[in-house]
Amino acid sequence: MLKSIPRWADENVLVGFDTADDAGVYKLSPECALVQTVDFFTPIVDDPFTFGAIAAANSLSDVYAMGGRPISALSILAWPTREDPEDLEAILRGGAEKMHEAGCSILGGHSVADDEIKFGYAVTGLIHPDRVNRNAGARAGDLLLLTKPLGTGVIATAAKRGSARSEYVDAAIQSMLTLNRTACDEMLQASANGCTDVTGFGLIGHALEMANASGVTLEIQTQAVPLLPGALDCSRQGALAGGLKNNREFAGSCVEHSGAPATDLDNLLYDPQTSGGLLVSAPQTFPGATVIGRVLPRQQKPLRLVW
Repeated sequence: MLKSIPRWADENVLVGFDTADDAGVYKLSPECALVQTVDFFTPIVDDPFTFGAIAAANSLSDVYAMGGRPISALSILAWPTREDPEDLEAILRGGAEKMHEAGCSILGGHSVADDEIKFGYAVTGLIHPDRVNRNAGARAGDLLLLTKPLGTGVIATAAKRGSARSEYVDAAIQSMLTLNRTACDEMLQASANGCTDVTGFGLIGHALEMANASGVTLEIQTQAVPLLPGALDCSRQGALAGGLKNNREFAGSCVEHSGAPATDLDNLLYDPQTSGGLLVSAPQTFPGATVIGRVLPRQQKPLRLVW
């Protein structure tokens, strides 16, 4: 559909909507550019304060993925009038505290009445125009790194069914609450060439975008991919998020398999993540990152999974 949207040339648009990057980038001066992104979604946990904080961390992630520093945010809220106002206050407070942790000021926002709760933020950050970490920067010979374990989708789905153990849910929540700020700082120190964050399209979907944008093949050692506690258990239960099937249909045909896939682990590679980690292409590893593969010159397919 985006192909039909008119485009007007603007030399200051460094990253626009015609690519699959995580955020837009607009140059203000030779030394400064804006990073802009927006994200909101329905509750993924029951506790309203925690939901607000996760929504904030998730919205901030795209700025970090570009290598930027978030400075301001506008909240986006859809709220059913029948819901408890105290829950709304808790959501807003949770989001505000997470934004404060990130050093990002909330300037205002917009709300509408709706039948379903939705919450998130439009976030603006700053970056040097010459230091934007796009998903198109992966280079053959780089390591492929991941900064958070996978599994938030299957664990959240199992929790909704009442079949996830409390320690699984707690670990998933802690992961979703963790800002990608430190990971961003570390990847910049490691001279990363490319980056994207792993969210709704799952590891495979976002890896595919990086591979296609960079003109390379990403080889993933599946046994090296970090997983949240209980993620495999929830996958074996069949607690698969609705987006997982869509992700597989979107990206599955672009994957070459070396060895026999393990179904439960394969599911997790397509599992849609909330406030996931950074997928980084860099010449060296860095603290907090797990090496999950390498970047190859373009092969027959853009993704290669080694089992």
